[in-house]
Amino acid sequence: MVIKNGNKKTKKTRRIKMRHLVVTPNRIASDIDSLLNSFFNVPSRENYLDADFMPRVNIEETKDNVSLTFELPGMEKDNIKIMVKDDVLTVAGERKSFDEQKDDAFVRREIYSGKFSRSFTLPDTIDPDAVSADYKNGLLLVKLGKKEEVKPREIEVKVS
Repeated sequence: MVIKNGNKKTKKTRRIKMRHLVVTPNRIASDIDSLLNSFFNVPSRENYLDADFMPRVNIEETKDNVSLTFELPGMEKDNIKIMVKDDVLTVAGERKSFDEQKDDAFVRREIYSGKFSRSFTLPDTIDPDAVSADYKNGLLLVKLGKKEEVKPREIEVKVS
């Protein structure tokens, strides 16, 4: 494009921002996550961050129990509540703010504080009276024992 400015001709070049053209693997994964989460009605990561905070959880199953491990760094044991009611396990709590600064003083804030609540429907195989919890080094381990009748047991084969 040529622009006339009095007697001078100035050549103006239009630049395209390259960052809009570059697709990174993380961006692709994020886009796929957003698509799947919206399909399965799972709140996006951004929604988790808007609402106080949502601790991440790993769920493992063995022949004797189901274990849930929650990431709860910076929390006090007394600020964590675990309840089982009507076959629903609820882990709730509140992480207090780490500092006394006012919110408007932050340039960037990635450490979230506030209340949270996570609920899980227990399968019929879980004994609601066999729940234990242990909190250590910022990890909450909740063990849900299985009912005796659903635990696999070995049957001895006899020779007659």
